[in-house]
Amino acid sequence: MEKQISFVKAEHDVRPGFRRDLSVAESTEDVKKFFVYAAKGLVEKALEGKVSLENGDIHLDPRQEDGFAASGRLLDNQDFLNAWNNSDLRPILKRMAGAAAKRHLHLEKHTEKTESKIFHGR
Repeated sequence: MEKQISFVKAEHDVRPGFRRDLSVAESTEDVKKFFVYAAKGLVEKALEGKVSLENGDIHLDPRQEDGFAASGRLLDNQDFLNAWNNSDLRPILKRMAGAAAKRHLHLEKHTEKTESKIFHGR
């Protein structure tokens, strides 16, 4: 059995900016974008640059069980796959996706706020 690796320190480095970004998100597209930025930062910090995320490698998908989806290209990367299977990377991304999904749902339910900011300038 392989030793479990923890990336909680990387999560703690990324979390404050991610929370701040979610709190100022004005649309569901903002939420998706901020999730991708945070996930990219987390993966690159956790894997010390061994894996570079490209557009579409990870995206918020509230319909998925984990709340996000990872691309086949990413899951084919041995360094990423090793971390995916032998660390807390997936649960950390799942927590982040959960927070983003809540904000996404809130903004979907309250589109009038978003529309008023867009069309009337706050």
